[in-house]
Amino acid sequence: MENKTPDEGRILLINKPLEWTSFDVVNKLRYKLKMKKIGHAGTLDPLATGLLIICTGKMTKRIEGFMGQEKEYTGTFTIGSTTPSHDLETEVTPPTDISHITTKAIHEATLSFIGNVSQLPPMHSAIRVGGKRAYEFARKGKEIELKPRVIEIREFEITGIALPQVSFRIVCSKGTYIRSIARDFGNALGVGAYLSELCRTRIGSFLLKDATTIEEVSL
Repeated sequence: MENKTPDEGRILLINKPLEWTSFDVVNKLRYKLKMKKIGHAGTLDPLATGLLIICTGKMTKRIEGFMGQEKEYTGTFTIGSTTPSHDLETEVTPPTDISHITTKAIHEATLSFIGNVSQLPPMHSAIRVGGKRAYEFARKGKEIELKPRVIEIREFEITGIALPQVSFRIVCSKGTYIRSIARDFGNALGVGAYLSELCRTRIGSFLLKDATTIEEVSL
């Protein structure tokens, strides 16, 4: 889907492919559309798929507004193991025993996440510290201090359990790291967890089902 007017630029809803960075999408569309003024409204990690809002021309003025809107994600946590990045970007630790984890415990673990909560961003994130991205320090094995931030999780639903995989749907505010939720969810269960799959399905009133592929975008 896209909205456009001749003079005001365009709003493109893109279904970001797996392993593409958000900047990969922007650069591809910059070349394809021959647009210098183009940007995205909210980064998706390379290992995530789903809705990415791309703005061109004068519509780039609306990027901040789009970024501030509520987000919805679906995905999968793998419990019983962890990774330094809290997803599959880094090496997975050997699995621990999860035979004692019950369906009831998994559902009850979601309850402490609902509402305004303090969340520590992952070290492997794009947050700037002293002019550098946090992930630049993390990839060099350097420890830095990141400050917790208050985010809102409005809904946290378990949609499927096939241990060690736990499927979920989360509705949350701007600035929420689903990888951090994976880490904290695993800690709440006492066995660790990492994010093994993620898809952004909504930004505000914009839906993934209305998005198009990069290949389908035309001049």
